Amino acid sequence: MARLQSCGGAVSFATYMDWALHDPEHGAYGSGRLQVGTGGDFATSPSLGPEFAGLLAPQLAQWLGQLAAAGPGPLTLLEAGPGEGELAADLARALAAGWPELAGRCQLVLIEPNPGMAQRQRQRLASCPLSVRWCNFAELEAQPCRGVLLAHEVLDALAVERVIWDGARWRRQQVGLLGGLRPEPLIALQHGQPLQPQADAALLVELQLRGLLKVQAGLPCGWTTELQVGVAPWYAEAAASLVEGHLLVIDYALEAWRYNAPSRIGGTLMAYRGQRASPDPLLEPGTWDLTAHLCLETLETAARATGWQPLGQRRQGEALLALGLAQQLHGLQQCEPDQLAAALASREALLRLVDPAGLGDFRWIAYGRGEVLKQPTTLFLREPH
Repeated sequence: MARLQSCGGAVSFATYMDWALHDPEHGAYGSGRLQVGTGGDFATSPSLGPEFAGLLAPQLAQWLGQLAAAGPGPLTLLEAGPGEGELAADLARALAAGWPELAGRCQLVLIEPNPGMAQRQRQRLASCPLSVRWCNFAELEAQPCRGVLLAHEVLDALAVERVIWDGARWRRQQVGLLGGLRPEPLIALQHGQPLQPQADAALLVELQLRGLLKVQAGLPCGWTTELQVGVAPWYAEAAASLVEGHLLVIDYALEAWRYNAPSRIGGTLMAYRGQRASPDPLLEPGTWDLTAHLCLETLETAARATGWQPLGQRRQGEALLALGLAQQLHGLQQCEPDQLAAALASREALLRLVDPAGLGDFRWIAYGRGEVLKQPTTLFLREPH
């Protein structure tokens, strides 16, 4: 409340979302309050067990191996927004076990802006078989590396702007104080000023890119959507950090035509806490995760503009099948009786990873930059056997 009052009573939705997630004292991630995992606020693919990293590791090893074959020098496996550190720890163990010579040339670098999360990651990675360090994009830009950058459920947590179609014009959505006769002011979503060609040029460009300027007349009054203003700067920082290598984005993403469906009147923004989901982004700010789906066309435009070459994308279910998930399921049938409980747990985790109504609908989106593009082999883009 005090912060909104100091800003004149209202701020853009992007500003509010950044505060709610990343404020070092009050933000859900900044304070380290959110817990990721099956017993925490929300589950992710890595939190289901090491099976996810085990399937992903051959793809990362292929890309790192291409760089290793191109010449001497250190290689880097980077993860942006590594959550609880589970995926980084599992991947480090998988690389050390399956590709020890390659792992000997690799360092693990975690890009974590939130001190509360970084503290928990350090505890989990205390016995990591790879050398590990934490840094930010600015430090990497000063000393860029060769390697692979992984962004798993990172871009969907970047602050978004929200816009509303009022039947005649697009308006920014704001978060502001609602006073009136109430003894204590409340925070509420409010219609802001109409978008202006000069002041809101970036938002209008994304509306055009999404094709919304062509279909706006058919949208119902009050139709709301998210514009991913943080995506292009993030891709630019990632490109400045990696002089050569690959980027793999794993996240919820929709084609523009699906994002723009008239029935999607409330957009894609959701709040998560305690394994519960809510469409209300104003619930107890700083204690809920806030996330919005990505738009594939927005991602590709931002990537190309910042020097990334898109290599292709697949749904997670398809990607994991191409990387051998079916063979792993078959192998679990051959377990010894005393291994049955572990085999059943692995089977459940593998099936959840490819559930088309859940994690299996994630998109795996690959990019490359530098000389490594002359070897355009990407395992997860092949057809599953």
